[in-house]
Amino acid sequence: MTIPVIIDCDPGIDDVMALTLAFAHPELDIKLITTEPGNQTQEKTIYNALAFTSYMKKDIEIARGLDNPFFRKLEIADEVHGENGLGDVQFPKPTIKLSERTAIQAMKETLISSEEQIVLIATGPLTNIGALLLAHPEVKSKIKYISYMGGAAVGGNMTPTSEFNVYVDPHAAEIVFQSGIPIVMSGLDVTHKAYVTLEELNQIEAIDSDFALKVVNMLRFYIHAAKQTAFHSPDFESRIRLHDLCAVSYVLTPELFDGDDCYVAVELEGKLTAGTTVVDYAQQSGLPHNVKVLHTVDREKFVEQFINAVKIMSRQIG
Repeated sequence: MTIPVIIDCDPGIDDVMALTLAFAHPELDIKLITTEPGNQTQEKTIYNALAFTSYMKKDIEIARGLDNPFFRKLEIADEVHGENGLGDVQFPKPTIKLSERTAIQAMKETLISSEEQIVLIATGPLTNIGALLLAHPEVKSKIKYISYMGGAAVGGNMTPTSEFNVYVDPHAAEIVFQSGIPIVMSGLDVTHKAYVTLEELNQIEAIDSDFALKVVNMLRFYIHAAKQTAFHSPDFESRIRLHDLCAVSYVLTPELFDGDDCYVAVELEGKLTAGTTVVDYAQQSGLPHNVKVLHTVDREKFVEQFINAVKIMSRQIG
């Protein structure tokens, strides 16, 4: 039995790793891919989505989303993902053409026409999904849940309390979090535990395919870039965090993860805390739970799942 999904992303090195896992598993029926800026500008993220999906020999509609956050000036993570968004790696020119539909139009029509509920997998800022829910609230009943990589209960990577994806567009994130749609949040609390070691990176290199070598080069760029950031910590020397992969892995294998149901709100205007996901672990607000906040992962099985996905796609690409 397949799981119908829409993937909203901002490729991005770790978005490409997430797409790899999704592409490798036919039990995910990918109805649509939509893009937005975040890890790089929209022009670069849409190109990366088209080029990578073409390289992976997948025929999936790819639609362009909104170019800027709701109210904030766009900030990108080019210092982590590189000038083209994929480190030093170049994929061949895309053979897939960009959809004539906008992301919002494509998501709405895909959801409305579906006979079963669809899971939304989101690995970037929530601008597109926030706009979809504002413009077309009637689609809410067609969304089974949202598997989201973003946020943090404890400690951020953009500010001491805010995670990058939510920080880029907190207003869109708050709309989504308060929408009433079930949300599973793969925040930094779990993604910092979802890492590949240098020894495991060598296992990927030993696959010795063009794709596996591209994966290794992207991840080596990623770890080197991460070491230069303001939030550098000693474990960046030996751990490559596959943040976005968690959002796909949860849909495939929720049993690998543990979390707690909590009320979560997004701080919009705080001088020091804008973009913070405020997780009410102690139930002080008295408000009903709206998010399943993940905090642990079976890292060994998670990594095995990813390495197997690289092997599968290496064989399919040839």
